[in-house]
Amino acid sequence: MSVNKVILVGNVGKEPDVRHLDRNVVVANLVLATTERSYTLQNGTQVPERTEWHNIVFWGGLADLVERYVHKGDRIYVEGKIRTNTYEDQNGIRRYRTEILAETMEMLSSRTAGAATADVPGQGGAF
Repeated sequence: MSVNKVILVGNVGKEPDVRHLDRNVVVANLVLATTERSYTLQNGTQVPERTEWHNIVFWGGLADLVERYVHKGDRIYVEGKIRTNTYEDQNGIRRYRTEILAETMEMLSSRTAGAATADVPGQGGAF
């Protein structure tokens, strides 16, 4: 048995990139910042704040909600799974892109809290 599950709470780094594909399929991509606070070790060493940037991909109904409600700076909760894609750049160098394929999203920002909570259909939730 194996598990591929990610839970993130963070702030949207820029406006989501939403595309409408054939057959009314919608995909939304955004970057989510999660930050670990700075702290001081017992010996006085300062450990600085550290921010990680995550590439999040939403499909279908979740992408629709992202398009309508999610904006730069919003705080969101995302559950999903890690996926790494491989591609060759224009110079023929193999590159990797790690993404979180979102399955659940919840708005946490005060201006939109409660406005949008959703799960991927067929995975335990409804819109």
